[in-house]
Amino acid sequence: MRSFEELVAEAEAADVTGWGFGWLDGRATEERPPWRYAVLLAERLASVASALDLDTGGGEVLGEAPAFPPRMAAAEAWPPNLARARERLGPRGVDVVDTSGAEGLPFPDRSFELVTSRHPVAPDWPEIHRVLVEGGTYLAQHVGPRSADELITHFTGPWPAGPEGRDPARESAAAEAAGLTVVDLRTARCRMEFHDVGAVVWTLRKCVWWVPDFTVERYRDQLFALDARMRAGRPVVAHSTRHLIEARR
Repeated sequence: MRSFEELVAEAEAADVTGWGFGWLDGRATEERPPWRYAVLLAERLASVASALDLDTGGGEVLGEAPAFPPRMAAAEAWPPNLARARERLGPRGVDVVDTSGAEGLPFPDRSFELVTSRHPVAPDWPEIHRVLVEGGTYLAQHVGPRSADELITHFTGPWPAGPEGRDPARESAAAEAAGLTVVDLRTARCRMEFHDVGAVVWTLRKCVWWVPDFTVERYRDQLFALDARMRAGRPVVAHSTRHLIEARR
């Protein structure tokens, strides 16, 4: 294995825009939830005439679908991801909209038969309800509570006491309160393994909300400890939490 400094320097220089995780190939793994969200998404997109994908990132997941409905829109707020999404999805006829300065979704009432999202930042349930047609569906895979807990708390210490953020039951209740009917809610806990310190650094740079003040210099001691563990042949293990939620208007 290369030195600590070489691995860290490589990870600090690598691109972290978009929502692709190919840089981690051979360096980290993560189990996928059993419901195969990308397959579900492709099936649903093929069955409707209009759809909106929220927090689309660089369009990586949406772009896996072999076919889009006649009216397909995607929304993204972070400029580097927005540019990537337009480059990837625009040639396929997708209307990629910038929501960085928007209050609510920039679409008329009852615009879409299907609204989707993979790992939305914070679902705006009233707005989702508003843009769905009567009988329309919201289908999404959300990040669950305390995802990657073992890795994050190595840097931040224990989670603060209080209600769990991203709790599937709380999100389901919020969807119902906005006028939607939740028809499916499934949860999964998936094993993650990191095999070198560069993979940890790159992931923390990409998922900036995990350790918001992360820099290599600030957390060098914690990174050294993880590096020593991995050099001894013991991967860093954490668990992601996910839930699939389907709701109808």
